[in-house]
Amino acid sequence: MLYLESFSLPGEEREWAFLDKDPEQKRTCYGSRYPFGVFQNRALSGLEFAPVTILCGGNGSGKTTLLNLIGEKLALRRGAVFNRSSFYGAYLEMCRAETGHAFDEAVRSVSRVITSDDVFDDLLDFRCMNENIAASRRELLKEYTDKRYSSMQMRSLEDLDELRKVVEAQRHSASSYVNHRLMRDVPGKSNGESGFLYFTRHIGERGLYLLDEPENSLSARMQLELARFLEDSVRFYGCQFVIATHSPLLLALRDARVYDLDRTPVSTCRWTDVENVRTFAAFFQEHAGEFPETP
Repeated sequence: MLYLESFSLPGEEREWAFLDKDPEQKRTCYGSRYPFGVFQNRALSGLEFAPVTILCGGNGSGKTTLLNLIGEKLALRRGAVFNRSSFYGAYLEMCRAETGHAFDEAVRSVSRVITSDDVFDDLLDFRCMNENIAASRRELLKEYTDKRYSSMQMRSLEDLDELRKVVEAQRHSASSYVNHRLMRDVPGKSNGESGFLYFTRHIGERGLYLLDEPENSLSARMQLELARFLEDSVRFYGCQFVIATHSPLLLALRDARVYDLDRTPVSTCRWTDVENVRTFAAFFQEHAGEFPETP
């Protein structure tokens, strides 16, 4: 399903024409006219999208900038704030997004931009909730113990043995007492598992999702789980994804169109031709002899 078909940037000539004429050009922050200049000398006029489109490139190549521009142009929901400047609105006005007939208000309402900051904030909220629940459980257990055993006096070793027997017998009662007063702990999960669950909770059916480095905090195994989830979301649930990533495991998504922003002119390529992927491949080839043979 294609909700977003193409996205075009103003181009170098239009950028310079605006900066030469616009009286606001001197109002900069530390000399920055962001996002003007990010894609100059890159021969990037526009992008054509597939059900899965991947933007790859080194730090500073403009992956996140492109995602933010697309998200703002289409007025998609987002959580985390992002870098703007006094020039951002003018640049955005010169961009163009072509959407398919299926991109209606119902699709727009579920579509969104998901960044690593969104996932990180969710992990912090999850951890704080667990810590608060754990603290409350400790307080309630102490309350139960104080009420149950405050009248018992230790006069001998026999009294201590008797207390141990009582505590063992009442252990399940204490648990019942606490669970009656307080909800059960949210099941403990690692950051990676919780991060993966964030995507499964926020990616629904028939939506356009812009994902900025979704591999952050995910192990290799969880990245593969995410890759399968994204492929299924495209194949069975009518989703479209635009993904900015460094991860070879996500670059290998089935039938993905890969744009290498480090190339001039920017162009599509096979995922195996991406420099970052080749760096990983060379590393593992160099250490191939250190891996045990597969039985």
